[in-house]
Amino acid sequence: MSAAIKLVDLTREYSEIRQEVLSRIEAVLKKQIFVLGDELSRFEEEFSRYLGIKHTVGVNSGSDALFLAMKALGIEQGDEVVTVSHTFISTADAITRNRARPVFVDVDPETYTIDVSQVDELVGDRTKAILPVHLYGHPADMSPLLEVAQKHGLHVVEDASQAHGAKYKGTNVGGIGDLGCFSFYPSKNLGAYGDCGAIVTNDEELAERLRLLRNYGQPAKYYHETIGVNSRMDEIQAAILSAKLGHLDEWNERRRRMARIYNDLLSGASVSTPVERDYARHVYYLYVARCNRRAELQHHLSAKGIQTQIHYPIPIHKQKAYLAFSAGVTLPVTERVSHEILSLPMHPWLREDEVEYVAKAIRDFSAA
Repeated sequence: MSAAIKLVDLTREYSEIRQEVLSRIEAVLKKQIFVLGDELSRFEEEFSRYLGIKHTVGVNSGSDALFLAMKALGIEQGDEVVTVSHTFISTADAITRNRARPVFVDVDPETYTIDVSQVDELVGDRTKAILPVHLYGHPADMSPLLEVAQKHGLHVVEDASQAHGAKYKGTNVGGIGDLGCFSFYPSKNLGAYGDCGAIVTNDEELAERLRLLRNYGQPAKYYHETIGVNSRMDEIQAAILSAKLGHLDEWNERRRRMARIYNDLLSGASVSTPVERDYARHVYYLYVARCNRRAELQHHLSAKGIQTQIHYPIPIHKQKAYLAFSAGVTLPVTERVSHEILSLPMHPWLREDEVEYVAKAIRDFSAA
């Protein structure tokens, strides 16, 4: 196979749903209403129904979803939030942008989600919330986290930015804690054609507070009840997401099928493949393998025309911007996996022969 195998191939997605998406966009253009209109309301209702929760509040990015979730809960200077270091920077930024302090905890060596056994010992007098991440599409183990939260009177905010349609014990992630946050970045399982995000909750009071915060703190134009921001999902993105939402379960099943094929074909190779815990329905936003010769493997795959990426090469507690929060912090699992993980091509339009090609390349590397 001579053609490059992309990590994500959105061109194939567009080819599949082109007419549906274009008709939705054209409907918005005809109405000439681009902010806080019927399309956003429709998507919010549809996404709530899909997740089985009461409220969805569309915002302009997954980063703002997390930031506003913290703000709505009253997280402020002097507060602490327990979260992971092995995640995208937005998870920690949501805490520090509210002038609170992230308290970093290590991750499970197989799922790469929060190590729930270490959370309780990190809770102190200033702790106000726990922020687990459903990383790569695999849910965090929520039941013990909720027990710790209840014991200490803490909020739980789920970072579900990589887990659209993932389930924990049969329940969609995002609606398990006090608030759930989603990103609809284009590469996500449910992706827009630009930046946008959403916050979901079963708490009506929190939902109303979030609607104020995303729109300058105003319940009506030019009447401001609180200090808010401009963070609104626009109508075109909402229309695109509505068009895609009906395909999400099918697309997730395609991802799961390709993951099973990867797992079978890579059995015995010199890489560790992803796991799926009994409580979880993994939706494989990313298919992340581990190899103690990662740099060599990545070079080998690149020479074969196979795109790969590292999610994430430098843990947040090792980032220059976060060293002030990391004095004395040692996270051995996080630090080890950051040197071994490698994301292989994964998307719903990946073909079986392409997975076979990638797997053969890895087996050849293992045998060399």
